[in-house]
Amino acid sequence: MSDYNESKKNESLKIPERKQIKENGAAGASSKPSEDFISSLSNGVFYEIEYDSGPVAGVGRFVTKPKPERIEAPEKDEKRELFGQMRDIARAHRSAYDYSKFFDRRVQNNDSAIFYQQGMFMKDFTDNYANNTPFSQYFPYYQMMGYEQLRTYFTWRTQVRSGNVADTSLSYAFLYIYELLGNIGVSDPQDGLDKLMSFWKSFSEHNNSIDKYMLRWIKDYHIYYELPHSFKEFIENNNLVEHYPDFTEPDDDFDFFCAISKYNIKKSSFFTPETSKMISECFSFVMDRIRHDFEASGMIFDDALFRPAKKIVVWKPFKNALFHPWLKQPDRQVVFSENEIYRHKNNQWTFSTVITSEKGRQFIGYVMKQMESMLRKITKYKYKLTANIGMVNADTIRILTKAGLFIEKIVPAAVIAYYRESTKTVISVDHTSLARIRQEALATQESLIVEDQTQTNATPPLTQLFSAQDQNIFADQAEPESAPGSDIWSDLKYILSETELRALSVIFQGNDIKGFADECGAMLEVLIDGINEKAMDYIGDNLIDDDFVLYDDYKESVRELIK
Repeated sequence: MSDYNESKKNESLKIPERKQIKENGAAGASSKPSEDFISSLSNGVFYEIEYDSGPVAGVGRFVTKPKPERIEAPEKDEKRELFGQMRDIARAHRSAYDYSKFFDRRVQNNDSAIFYQQGMFMKDFTDNYANNTPFSQYFPYYQMMGYEQLRTYFTWRTQVRSGNVADTSLSYAFLYIYELLGNIGVSDPQDGLDKLMSFWKSFSEHNNSIDKYMLRWIKDYHIYYELPHSFKEFIENNNLVEHYPDFTEPDDDFDFFCAISKYNIKKSSFFTPETSKMISECFSFVMDRIRHDFEASGMIFDDALFRPAKKIVVWKPFKNALFHPWLKQPDRQVVFSENEIYRHKNNQWTFSTVITSEKGRQFIGYVMKQMESMLRKITKYKYKLTANIGMVNADTIRILTKAGLFIEKIVPAAVIAYYRESTKTVISVDHTSLARIRQEALATQESLIVEDQTQTNATPPLTQLFSAQDQNIFADQAEPESAPGSDIWSDLKYILSETELRALSVIFQGNDIKGFADECGAMLEVLIDGINEKAMDYIGDNLIDDDFVLYDDYKESVRELIK
């Protein structure tokens, strides 16, 4: 049975007093270290309170400890502080993108912006670090690099800038190329290109892995930056033509314009191995003059010739490089080759293939024909050639006239200027002989009696396009050695044979020209080539196309010719 008695009243019990333990230095909750103990804590010692090490749980005890050594502040590292300031730039570009996906375009765009700002911050920094820490990373930039790698890179870059291009980790080399592509640490785009080419040549001796990238990037460099030379001149001067076999630059390439021109000057009898160099050089001179006049009038010359295809894509310069489009450029168009056109608008680039407009082909055709006409006159060629301004589209003429551009005046004046420049005689005078020449001239003057003569020279009238000096070029030219007639079409009719005139009539009426050639016992191709060759000599163009059909431009003239 239990001793529990429900009727028994509860009695209060007294809580026992806590024992005061004095052994081993332990103390109760209210105990304090003695004055003598505290005063003895000097000369390198102090005390700590350790818990759970005494006889009573939860009660601490004082334990003496030796005085610790003073922790000295580290020496100031100015380079580390500078790197820290550089890293602070990245904090302003925090992004939600996954930075492990370095190949993601959004990540690259963000990294490139950080890289450019950090690069400009560090553009003048130099270093002399003794160690060499390697670095390997896709799309490398400063934020990825540790302290030792940063010191290694900037020390290597310092040596490169002084002309000592030593071998190093490939990522360091690409990092330096990225700087130059963004014009970091250079005075202008031309200086950046010079440094790029110098580094490429030197570093390729250590590692030619950069070659395939550099070939692509220097082309982009000429598109993105406006440079004082053409890309064609650049690749020729640097022996890189073999790497761009399909490149033709429209700025001054004669063959390119021949391919798009409505008038094919290469089929002219005036175009020979002896005159080809003069013609191509003259055309480049004329085109330079036209471009200059267009620019002075606030017009873009390429807009008159080219238009992009319907498929237009965004173009990012320097593909596979960490490049930030830092340069704010005016809207412009770069017709880079026969198949490439780049447009810059609102600081964004687009790319498309080139389509030469019909108006552009007509314009270039007139320029070439007018140029040849003037060259024939200047060189006293036996046959003359006439270029009709009607070859140019009426809308084009209206736009040019509104801008104060008269192409029918610009071309002849440019041809004359070219010919005068290319044929001028440079006379060198021996100044030591001038005194003797003067003495001999005075003696001759005294021995001669010169009578005044009045001579009237009849100067043939010339167009008001030319100055009196220019008119002298034509003053003594002979008339063309063509058959008598009132105009070039009469001359052409006179030179064509009876069979050729009948062939023209057959073609004009839409009859069977092949059957006619067979009846005459002639090969059709030979017959047509004979007609076109004579037409080229007199009117400067073919009359019949490859399908044995008359060109629309000459149908009315042929109608009169075969009457």
